[in-house]
Amino acid sequence: MPKIGEFFKKQSSMIRGSQIWQSIFRHGYPETIRNRSLTVLTNVFLHLHPVRAKKPGIRLKYTWCMGGLTFFLFLVEVVTGILLMFYYRPVPEYAYVDMVYLREDISIGVMREIHRWGAHAMVITVWLHMMRVFLTGSYKPPREFNWNVGVILLVLTLLLSFTGYLLPWDQLAMWAVTVGSNMARATPFVGMEGPGASLLSLPGGIQLVHAGSDARFGLLGGRFVGAGALLRFYVLHCIGIPFIATLLMAVHFWRVRKDGGISGPT
Repeated sequence: MPKIGEFFKKQSSMIRGSQIWQSIFRHGYPETIRNRSLTVLTNVFLHLHPVRAKKPGIRLKYTWCMGGLTFFLFLVEVVTGILLMFYYRPVPEYAYVDMVYLREDISIGVMREIHRWGAHAMVITVWLHMMRVFLTGSYKPPREFNWNVGVILLVLTLLLSFTGYLLPWDQLAMWAVTVGSNMARATPFVGMEGPGASLLSLPGGIQLVHAGSDARFGLLGGRFVGAGALLRFYVLHCIGIPFIATLLMAVHFWRVRKDGGISGPT
């Protein structure tokens, strides 16, 4: 037995001393304060977080863990969304049929329910996270920039829910998006019914903003909810908005570290 232990110890030492190991791990085990700090600072994911956190600031009764739950639900949405993309076709002929197929005929269809309920839960947790930050005054200097990043992430979360609402392609989805997209006509300067739209005109009275060129038309890819709207909402829901949200979440986490860690109670 001692010989076996010595053998594994020698092999472990050889592995840790190899060029491949040292090119990946540039410090020892996180047994000391220095190595624990280096573990965080040299990791592409962990370096976004502070090396140390104030103990009162990470208590459940203070943070409610809403930020962590929101990020966890975002990861759940990403994983389940990727699985659903293997079975969903964003064309009017098959969109509703694929949803029914996922619900009734395929075992992995439970991912759609997890995706749907996870989306509802994410909206709730991000609202609670913003409320907690506001009630504890964590938006005050020097954290006002990160507060604005959080507000943008809140808007993106709502847009994710809005764009995903059309994908089942049933009557509820189509008419809900019709009502929601009609609000885009009131967008200032770029909506045909919005303030300032009448001021945008060329010599001769030609309007630059009309029903075929305003914000609603750009959102739907047409004058009504059709194939163009389904494709655009699918791309926004699966690629566009998640890409922007991922970048802003990285900035959000990094900024927490730069602002002195999680704000704790005074």
